[in-house]
Amino acid sequence: MSDEEEPPMVKKPRIFYGSLEEKERERLAQDGSATSMKDAVKAGIEAGNINISSGESMELEDRVSERQAEVLAEFERRKRARQITVSTDDAEVKASLRALGEPITLFGEGPAERRERLRNILSVVGPDALKKSKKEDEKAKRSQEEYQQTWYHEGPALLKDARLWLARYSLPRAVKRLDNARVYKEIPESTRTVRQQELHKTLRNLNNFCSQIGDDRPISYCQFSPNSKLLVTASWSGLCKLWAVPDCSLIRTLRGHNTNVGAISFHPQATLSLEESDVNLASCAADGSVKLWSLESDEPVADIEGHSMRVARVAWHPSGRFLGTTCYDHSWRLWDLEAQEEILHQEGHSKGVHDLHFHPDGSLAGTGGLDAFGRVWDLRTGRCVMFLEGHLKEIYAPLLAHPSHWLLCDWLMLVN
Repeated sequence: MSDEEEPPMVKKPRIFYGSLEEKERERLAQDGSATSMKDAVKAGIEAGNINISSGESMELEDRVSERQAEVLAEFERRKRARQITVSTDDAEVKASLRALGEPITLFGEGPAERRERLRNILSVVGPDALKKSKKEDEKAKRSQEEYQQTWYHEGPALLKDARLWLARYSLPRAVKRLDNARVYKEIPESTRTVRQQELHKTLRNLNNFCSQIGDDRPISYCQFSPNSKLLVTASWSGLCKLWAVPDCSLIRTLRGHNTNVGAISFHPQATLSLEESDVNLASCAADGSVKLWSLESDEPVADIEGHSMRVARVAWHPSGRFLGTTCYDHSWRLWDLEAQEEILHQEGHSKGVHDLHFHPDGSLAGTGGLDAFGRVWDLRTGRCVMFLEGHLKEIYAPLLAHPSHWLLCDWLMLVN
């Protein structure tokens, strides 16, 4: 800085001497102008030239009190959480979370964090919620177990009479069968072996005697008559046909079904002691119809009504008095043809029942169903005396291989 330049001026505070009356008047004048400004703004608002909000506001005290309530509630929750006892077993913690409807684990969550999350949830919903959930689960489990139990409904009075009749019929036949088994057991092993070898040799020499086209649709069932001189076939065309054996000539076409026929079966005494005008055959179809036939007419003698779903098989009891039917409503039925009534509607399978066979004694019945399980029923008591499991697919035919043994088959081949 040169000597010629002057130093900057320093602003000095003003000092007033004397009265402040004039300054007070100036201040009052400025306040008057501010009041006039407020009046002008108010007038503008009233005129609608100035838009302002509706004036809604929250009292500061209310907001502070709500926040205080939230903080106090959080403190109380944490206090309750510290008092709640949670199991240290991680499996029990997961089960408790599942019972409360919460995810059993979160991403990156360890056992300690999982226990803490369960404690926090219980502090909100209360410890009783877990007990209530466990009680509901136990109640649901008990009801499910009761639902899965086998139950029996009360049958008609005819069922009792039929069971007594079946007992009187089957017991003498069982005694005779056991006597024959004892006699067979006394035969030397070498003699039995020679007989089996002769039988196998005869079977190996069997060949195809003849072949016949039975229908233009698949043949679903066929059976020989008790005297082996007749053969009856059932077809998906709805027709059943009676053939002569051994020339395979068509004797009669039985017309009565309107849909796929599942099976047709001879009466045990048909072609032996029964008249041709009597009921010699029984058939069933996919529409739930069951029809009885004679050997004289191509029209059904009678209809058995009562099925609402597909009837897959019909089977005659060895006595010829009863007829069994299997239905896809998960049940099978026993009909007394002398009384002309249904005497037993047996449930037990979880899916449709496909086939039924009676033991030669007349005391047992074997059923196979779409649930891949077989059951053996005692007709004299109505109880399931044996539960057969092991198949992976549907059971389509429980076949009687020996008077004292049951054989279950997985598949039934349809011959066209």
